[in-house]
Amino acid sequence: MARPGYFFIDTKGVIRGKFFEAKYRERISGNSVIAKLFPELGEEVTSPIEAPHLQLVVGQSDRIGVPGSRITLSAEVKLPPDVHVYAPGTKGYRPINLMINPMPEVKLVPAVYPPSKILYLPAIKERVPVFEGTFRISQDLLVGTAADFANALEADGKPITIAGKLEYQACDSRICFLSTSVPVQWQLQVVPLDRQRAPENIRHK
Repeated sequence: MARPGYFFIDTKGVIRGKFFEAKYRERISGNSVIAKLFPELGEEVTSPIEAPHLQLVVGQSDRIGVPGSRITLSAEVKLPPDVHVYAPGTKGYRPINLMINPMPEVKLVPAVYPPSKILYLPAIKERVPVFEGTFRISQDLLVGTAADFANALEADGKPITIAGKLEYQACDSRICFLSTSVPVQWQLQVVPLDRQRAPENIRHK
């Protein structure tokens, strides 16, 4: 069976990255690869969401998928100057956390957060990992390949809503605001696999 994948090769011919799945039924999309390498170029859909103390835009690499597709969702956060949120692993504060509701049609891959920076808080003499400025959280999902799901898809596919929330606590140099939870969602159209046979004149004999 074919195991398609991608290599990222720079202008000097050096392989800088590779994208392959262990199972042949699971196939990363070209847009998903671009979203990982060049986030500003790889999103099919973006949508701003109102959120306290920050600007939030959700995006997705593909608006259409098939069983086995690997799709990249994203949450881009833009913080005002002098405002930070706490990174995962922070103790004593509410770290930012992108949570997607589980659903039978998709399998979720752990979210990927950018590197944090260490911020010194002189008032309490602590150093804590935080995010500042603009940063992006990526969340990959695999569209299910179970036979009962794949075989039940009509010709025009099935729309599914991927919902969740972004939890965080924003602070500036003077005050920590109350912890906040903002609902987020993405829309994906899942269409059936193309099972039509190749024309007879190009089939292997």
